[in-house]
Amino acid sequence: MKRNWLSYPYLLWMLLFIFLPLLLVLFYSITVRTEEGISFTMEHFRRFLEPIYLRVLFRSVKLALISTLLCLLLGYPMAMILAGNHFKQKNIMVFLFVVPMWMNFLLRTYAWMTLLEKTGLINTFLSWLGLSPLNLLYTEEAVILGMVYNFLPFMVLPIYSVLSKIDKNLIEAAEDLGADGFTVFRKVIIPLSLPGVISGITMVFMPAVTTFVISRLLGGGQFTLIGNLIEQQFLLVGDWSFGSAISMVMMAVILLSIGVMSKYEKENEGGGLL
Repeated sequence: MKRNWLSYPYLLWMLLFIFLPLLLVLFYSITVRTEEGISFTMEHFRRFLEPIYLRVLFRSVKLALISTLLCLLLGYPMAMILAGNHFKQKNIMVFLFVVPMWMNFLLRTYAWMTLLEKTGLINTFLSWLGLSPLNLLYTEEAVILGMVYNFLPFMVLPIYSVLSKIDKNLIEAAEDLGADGFTVFRKVIIPLSLPGVISGITMVFMPAVTTFVISRLLGGGQFTLIGNLIEQQFLLVGDWSFGSAISMVMMAVILLSIGVMSKYEKENEGGGLL
């Protein structure tokens, strides 16, 4: 009982900076201010169901899914390399993955602008080769590239953490039973690494679907994502109620995706894919 007192400061912190702000956002999303006072309404959620806003939601989810898939395709092999016994420089490589995260998120995104712009390093190199410059900046591809660059460590590190803890005796046992490298990877390594994969997918998808800095800088305002829409409602339009409603919808989408991932992880816990 005495040790329970140690958790009270954290509970107070969660109450003040998590639950109360969420309740405030929920209150704004279901209320409207009129001349008679404040009244409850679901109009803000019905407004979000208009085709123009649903297209924004679809585009945001699409780009987030593409970025998450690319991070998984790039991050899983890298995590396997880092977790390998024969890779002696793994600590240096892990350090190199972590170092960019120490830099400000905004600065990392601005760095890609200098690379992708028409007078940037990439087009300058193409011009030096005698090739025509490419329209790289202010496109969906540039936004996806920015997401993958910024969120790739969130995919690599969880998978690497799980792979490095796999009992090597299991792999040796599978090889002794006649399994080749691909069979070991499919039957042993993938099922055992699923917790790290699911954690990585969750950690990449959540910030990718709500990002607004990357889409604003690398997209150049050519298209709007859900994060930009929320930002506009709070900072430009001043419609806090509609912005709160969009935030609640996105919170529901994220919680739903986490629930699906958790259910999938439990179903395949302990090598359920075998």
